[in-house]
Amino acid sequence: MYFVPIYSIQISVHRKLKMPVLCSNCIDKRAVLKRPKTGHSLCKECFFWAFEEEVHQTIVAAKLFKHGEIVGIAASGGKDSTVLAHVMKLLNERYNYGLELMLLSVDEGISGYRDDSLETVKRNQQQYELPLKIVSYEELYGWTMDAIVKQVGRKNNCTFCGVFRRQALDRGAIMLKVDKICTGHNADDVAETVLMNVLRGDIARLRRCTAISTSSEGEGVVPRCKPLKYAYEKEIVLYAYFKKLDYFSTECIYSPNAYRGHARTFLKDLESVRPSSIMDIVHSGENLSVREGVKMPVQGTCKQCGYISSQALCKSCVLLEGLNRGLPKLGIGKHHRLHDKILSKQPLTEKEERKLKSVDF
Repeated sequence: MYFVPIYSIQISVHRKLKMPVLCSNCIDKRAVLKRPKTGHSLCKECFFWAFEEEVHQTIVAAKLFKHGEIVGIAASGGKDSTVLAHVMKLLNERYNYGLELMLLSVDEGISGYRDDSLETVKRNQQQYELPLKIVSYEELYGWTMDAIVKQVGRKNNCTFCGVFRRQALDRGAIMLKVDKICTGHNADDVAETVLMNVLRGDIARLRRCTAISTSSEGEGVVPRCKPLKYAYEKEIVLYAYFKKLDYFSTECIYSPNAYRGHARTFLKDLESVRPSSIMDIVHSGENLSVREGVKMPVQGTCKQCGYISSQALCKSCVLLEGLNRGLPKLGIGKHHRLHDKILSKQPLTEKEERKLKSVDF
């Protein structure tokens, strides 16, 4: 005769019955999720409280805000900025931060993507009852991303968008007269940036990419901070899902070829093997130090627009000059020797123009 061991029967019964897992915090309600960050099984209410309290502790520990400040929340309509707006409003009321909150959005001019996401931002404005300011690339630079991609192609378009968006946020913040901008960058974003800067050997950016806040770096630059710096992307998605927040989830149509995508894929592979790898990379970036004697770029201001720059011209002005001259590669790579020619409005040689016109689509 063949006997089935008792323990195997017990296991099969448990599998059939699917015994409910209780919340490891309140030990009362049924758990609905397992936190990717800690591995704890939590009910919805305990997860909400844990997530919000961790963001609060991040804000308090880093002294991100002062009572009475006007804070602009960078809002794109995506999960990160929507959760940020929701949590900032909630914590501001719960702990009496005394902040005046506003939403600030940038319209890059991407048909079928940004126009739809801005509709989400407008709904968020009504839901959270916060003032909203939208600035566009077209009004600031005379170009939309659709027009830029037609000239530049899809290989380096994210360079243009990233540089222009950073400056656009500052300009919008100055229009709103805010004291600080808070962005929805999460732990995954920071870890990806650390990896990208390591792979590029960019020591200057590697030193500052993990900073939770930046001080005012010059005229026309508004201090920024990242309240969600230690929040996992998966937990932000779970928070938005269980809170039933209204957010836009479509990826930018021009981003599939972005360099960041390769870092993101590598990070996700690491996370599947070791969930703590995201925070490990963030902490590694925070603790990196540069050897004495290493020459670092000196921060100055752009001679053309006055924005912060370590060169005679800021990246934005060089990219814009390239677009206006029909030389899309002018701002891609290192062409610092041409800055004097650009400033003095001198024409480029035929050889220089030929080199800067070629684009890999």
